[in-house]
Amino acid sequence: MDNTDIADLKATHASLSAQISAAESQLAALKESLHATEKLMRSTNGPPDESSPQKWPLLEDEYKRYGRQMIVSQIGLQGQLKLRSSSVLLVGAGGLGCPAALYLAGAGVGTLGMVDGDRVEESNLHRQVLHRTRNVGKYKVDSAIQYLEELNPHPTYTAHREHLSPQNAPDIFAKYDVILDCTDNPATRYLISDTAVLLGKPVVSASALRTDGQLMVLNNPPSVPGDSTGGPCYRCVFPKPPPVDSVVSCADGGIVGPVVGTMGVLQALETIKVITKSPVQETQVSTTGDRPALHIFSAYNNPPLRTIRLRGRRADCAVCSSNATVTLHTLRSGSTDYVQFCGSANSPQLLSAQERISASDYKRISELKESCTVIDVRDQTQFGICKLENSINIPITQLMNETATNTDAVSHVRSLIFPDATRADEKAPIYFVCRLGNDSQLAVRKFKELGFDRNGERFVGDIRGGFKSWKAEVDPEWPEY
Repeated sequence: MDNTDIADLKATHASLSAQISAAESQLAALKESLHATEKLMRSTNGPPDESSPQKWPLLEDEYKRYGRQMIVSQIGLQGQLKLRSSSVLLVGAGGLGCPAALYLAGAGVGTLGMVDGDRVEESNLHRQVLHRTRNVGKYKVDSAIQYLEELNPHPTYTAHREHLSPQNAPDIFAKYDVILDCTDNPATRYLISDTAVLLGKPVVSASALRTDGQLMVLNNPPSVPGDSTGGPCYRCVFPKPPPVDSVVSCADGGIVGPVVGTMGVLQALETIKVITKSPVQETQVSTTGDRPALHIFSAYNNPPLRTIRLRGRRADCAVCSSNATVTLHTLRSGSTDYVQFCGSANSPQLLSAQERISASDYKRISELKESCTVIDVRDQTQFGICKLENSINIPITQLMNETATNTDAVSHVRSLIFPDATRADEKAPIYFVCRLGNDSQLAVRKFKELGFDRNGERFVGDIRGGFKSWKAEVDPEWPEY
């Protein structure tokens, strides 16, 4: 096939892609018009005036749609009416928010709002079940609501195409009854919990990483700060945020789709329980099921679920105690700095420019067959996906743990790198590489502390930007995961 044929194929491909995009846009517009028309029809056939009282509290379609859950004793007709009159906000339209929204919409929650400023990426699709390949590049909230409207046209869906901040959180939260924390970073978790407590909203919070997940219902029942009968908040459970270097995202640590899906479904279930629960009378004693708890899910454990009972509100909590220092004013003014409280999430810059080389520079060195040692500090699973030729795999966790506990750390690490003892005293440089160029910097620091640079005689540094830069600068076909 010559260059002319290839050019023709590319032109045909571009033309077909443009036609498909135009057709999808037209289809989306038609669906939006259809949805608006259906809403207008429902409002026209909605509750009649006093001169023509409505015989049944739900529409005929709603009885058919929700009948299977209404005959469950814990729900019933009254529970369904509570769901229809409720409003729920999901902060995050990702791995947790998608399955939670799916089941809440299916259950008939009256108003569903979603807050997320991100757009759909291909790496989302294995677990974020509301998004489709054709929606890559689209706002997640728009992609999710498009699916939900097809599932159930009855609820009102509201898209908040923005990231949550201390300034916008109070105004957004004020419109909803229950808040779902479907995020993946500590700073936003504290912000969600604080805002919900100050506005009297219960929070259903979940998290998931690798094969494990956690679930809590916070500020339930919701009470004003200083009222000890209210449920604990996120600060009560975790008064201090975790160390910055211990926080691992799904992008770095990985996630199994059904794990985050399980936690999102459990969030939906807990939300339905919060909404449909009968109010507790003052004379009633709360049951075991009412008490705050942390549910821990481990997919590869047997049994996979266990529960830890939580204490009530902390007397010294910064937001829900009588001596609270976090208020709506401190939120809106910016004096409550969540990034500072939790620590910066920015990538570490531990090394100087002289201690780092670019991916393209390392490529030239490898082509010249210069003597060097390349150490890949990703875990063994990632190393098995793709690796540089002749690289050695020493996971960063193994490197840090063994040098911290081994009394003869230098000799032990030297044996890992140089099985052939005759090479140990060479001055050939040592390069570290990882996925994004963060862990490799930690490894360089540790190796220099152990004296492997021989007081500057041997170069010990990293490949700046890791394999992300390698793909961008050297090998476009390098697997991106």
